[in-house]
Amino acid sequence: MKTTWYIARRFGELAIVFFGVTFIIYAMVFGLPGDPIASLGGDRPLPEAVVAQLRSEYHLDQPLWQQYLNYLANLFQGDLGRNFSGQAVADKLADRWPVTITLALTAWGIEVLVGVALGLWAGVRNGRWDDKLVLTGTILASSIPVFVLAVSAQLIFGVHLGWFPVAGASAGWPVSYLLPALCVAVFGLAAVARLMRGSVIDALNADYVRTLWAKGMRPRDVIGVHVMRNSALPVLTFLAIDLGYLLGGTVVIEGVFNLPGVGQLLFQSIRAHEGPTIIGISVALIIIFLIANLIVDLLHTVLDPRIRHE
Repeated sequence: MKTTWYIARRFGELAIVFFGVTFIIYAMVFGLPGDPIASLGGDRPLPEAVVAQLRSEYHLDQPLWQQYLNYLANLFQGDLGRNFSGQAVADKLADRWPVTITLALTAWGIEVLVGVALGLWAGVRNGRWDDKLVLTGTILASSIPVFVLAVSAQLIFGVHLGWFPVAGASAGWPVSYLLPALCVAVFGLAAVARLMRGSVIDALNADYVRTLWAKGMRPRDVIGVHVMRNSALPVLTFLAIDLGYLLGGTVVIEGVFNLPGVGQLLFQSIRAHEGPTIIGISVALIIIFLIANLIVDLLHTVLDPRIRHE
């Protein structure tokens, strides 16, 4: 019963976040000064009759709150709307999602495997030279701007050494995705390693771990089962948030490596003032982000039963 109530409460909280965030984004795109229809003609203004027809077709002649309700009504029917050229936003996203999802999951996998392993190693070796090496390396990695890292990696490993393609996704996975995924993953990897290290150190200093050592339990079981399980909670939370960031925050990387993903589409839509496409991409990313957080919350109840009992 407590678990059911916990899940229901989380769904309610996520619904509030969804409606609040989507309305703010919608208001920022369509509520700010400026007429996106008038800008479609570029240097040659569109006829008034055409502008009036397009404004009516896209409900831009209605109050903002009514526009938002109309959008929600279509959204709950699976319709992300159409851009000002008449193309379905869902169709444009369907063409771009495979590239972005492949890039994001590759980078996320690198963060999980390398970041958790480095953090666990540094936590167990706390205060020694290899722990200090991990700390120094993660701080250095976090301090490099992403575009500098991406261009440098592209120049060194793509142009000079020829290990990876310079741009595009024609070579497929993993050849076309490994280098940009490494550039994306560096920052999250550093954060995961430091967070895992701190959690491991806290767990190793806990009373229950001292009791396990006193009982003569093998180090492999103490660290691999008990320490890892209790250290995973904050890392899981960060990884869920970071997955949402990876899916929506690859604009720079997709631009540098010319990958035709959602990030590149979002950048192009912002430049072209394509409000419906911007809203559609934002809503899709919000839904993914909220689902990822819900899954992590449910995993928390499995890893730490005290959460569902509270």
